[in-house]
Amino acid sequence: MKIQAFIDHTILKPQATEEQIKQVCMEAKQYGFASVCVNPYYTSLVRKELEGTNVKTCVVVGFPLGATTKEVKAFETKQAIENGAQEIDMVINIGALKSKKYDVVKEDIKAVVDAAKGKALVKVIIETCLLNEEEKVKICEISKEAGADFVKTSTGFSTGGATVEDIKLMRETVGADMGVKASGGVRTREDAEAVINAGANRIGASASIAIVEGRKDTNAGY
Repeated sequence: MKIQAFIDHTILKPQATEEQIKQVCMEAKQYGFASVCVNPYYTSLVRKELEGTNVKTCVVVGFPLGATTKEVKAFETKQAIENGAQEIDMVINIGALKSKKYDVVKEDIKAVVDAAKGKALVKVIIETCLLNEEEKVKICEISKEAGADFVKTSTGFSTGGATVEDIKLMRETVGADMGVKASGGVRTREDAEAVINAGANRIGASASIAIVEGRKDTNAGY
């Protein structure tokens, strides 16, 4: 299995420096990862560093809480795309979902999908660790209805990350035609293979090199 092709090589720590971002881009080119995932400020730098390669520029929106308005998320998305983003990982309005305001949640996702249409993939971060099973199923259904390309487990900044059980549930809910991204806590090749076998077709990781090389990275974290 060419596992590197599944991986979004991720650096989202608030203290990440320009040099660290460049290092991650260099690693992504060297190993052939699917994308480099960064905060919006670094979009232009990443796109420039990855120019002429197949590695995509992936940018987070409404990150990490998801509690900004749909208009702000749409603006963030448009600006990220203007600066070179090819993939957008947006955080849902978690509070609205838990309040059963499903129309609000759908409009929130759709605002980003509309802003990205034809220009960038949209992955919807549902933050599984904060949801019960019913809510996980509901948000996967809403994300699909809103036209998103992927559902994604986690930001990596909350109380937990991806689990095999959640990936299975998400894949069962969205079917075969939508992407599922496992994110947070995937630190070894065994972890990666387990979530892929459960139905993930993309993995968000900062331990990407350790995963590919089959060793454990104890310093991993977004």
